[in-house]
Amino acid sequence: MINYAKILGLFLLAFLLNSVAPEILHHLDHFEGTEAAIASALWCIGLFLVFGWACSKAAEGTIFPNFTLQLLVGIVLHDALSPIAAQVMIPVVVCTALAAIILKGGGDEVERRDFLKIAFPTVMIALVGYLITFFAMFPLLMLLGLDGKTAALLAAIIGSTDPAALIPTLKNLVFKPEYKRVGDIAVAESALNDAVGAIFTGAVAAMILAGASVDSLTALAGGLFSADNMLLLGKQFAFGTVAGLIGWGAMVGYERYKSRDAEHDVGETAYDFALVLAIPLLTFLLAQAIHGNGFLAAFVAGLLANYNHGKEYFHTTLRTMEVKIESVAKPTIFMMVGPFVALGDLWETALLGLVVSLAFILVARPLAVMLSMLPTKVTLKERLFLSVVRETGVIPVVLAVITVAQFPELKLLMPLTAWVVIWTLTLLPAITPWWARKLGVVQ
Repeated sequence: MINYAKILGLFLLAFLLNSVAPEILHHLDHFEGTEAAIASALWCIGLFLVFGWACSKAAEGTIFPNFTLQLLVGIVLHDALSPIAAQVMIPVVVCTALAAIILKGGGDEVERRDFLKIAFPTVMIALVGYLITFFAMFPLLMLLGLDGKTAALLAAIIGSTDPAALIPTLKNLVFKPEYKRVGDIAVAESALNDAVGAIFTGAVAAMILAGASVDSLTALAGGLFSADNMLLLGKQFAFGTVAGLIGWGAMVGYERYKSRDAEHDVGETAYDFALVLAIPLLTFLLAQAIHGNGFLAAFVAGLLANYNHGKEYFHTTLRTMEVKIESVAKPTIFMMVGPFVALGDLWETALLGLVVSLAFILVARPLAVMLSMLPTKVTLKERLFLSVVRETGVIPVVLAVITVAQFPELKLLMPLTAWVVIWTLTLLPAITPWWARKLGVVQ
């Protein structure tokens, strides 16, 4: 009870601070010249860091993942974070850069040789499963009363999985030898699926901006599978992969450089972290420059370099990177929902958000797993397990922020994305251990 009282106290503190924030920001606006912009920026950064840390501490010993609390606290701090909403390109740039780093880490998380063993089922569930999820959710969202644009973009955004709370959950499960691969498939899917989701969300957004009709499933499918759009998607995949291979080459060069240091007993230096951070960002930039997908490029580079499973002389740098991602990058992205969603917006969409989340969890996900796994040798128990392992987190939030910047008139897009993230991040990690024991896939 004490732990939950801490959460209540945290939300009360955020609410009180948000109440006085307009006066504080008004005072900061009276600073001279650039001092006002600097003050507002430091105010928002301070809120991200302090409340991100506080949410992580408050979540310990409770059923709530820290990411859920960070998202909700960000929404409570809606007025306090208002300077960000006024400069919409800032959150877009910040979220994109942080997501590229996170996706590179997602590639690291999967051991390259193990990935080759599960490559076919992973590609099937990440690509075919995504498409099934997308085309299952779109008509359901239309039936719930959403307009075509919102339904199409929301279906594309929430089609991406996320291992934010999944990886810690799976680390606490000991799978039986014959079912060990199912955990690897879940993690690998989430990393590859994020890139797929980014590509398709961009494609849907481009269709809408070009004036294409998305008012029916037939019109949407016709636009997506048109010759021009398929060529665009092909370029995104192909050139994104090429950029990822070049990024991998840069990482191989860095690895050889570090191996020479290791031979001469030169330990990791304080500035090694900068290069590990820079490579996925420059890989993303290269992909954009050649009209490929940057998220896919960052993932491919991380997967092939596979630093987390390589030489010991990388481990300290990578642990540092993981700490920075967990303590800075992910809290910042989750709290970035706050400037775009007020507490009132969340309350008004609560019922619709619950229905959308349940449709996503109970209909779209099981359908996607069962159908996409038909050509594979994945067993029924493994499919049933994967049907429950389905979170929506960092990358969907990033995609939602980018999309809202393009379509500010779609008022339901961000609140409904927030609700799907909240429900999936809260319910599914809590259910996963029980479901794994029920199926008998764990010891």
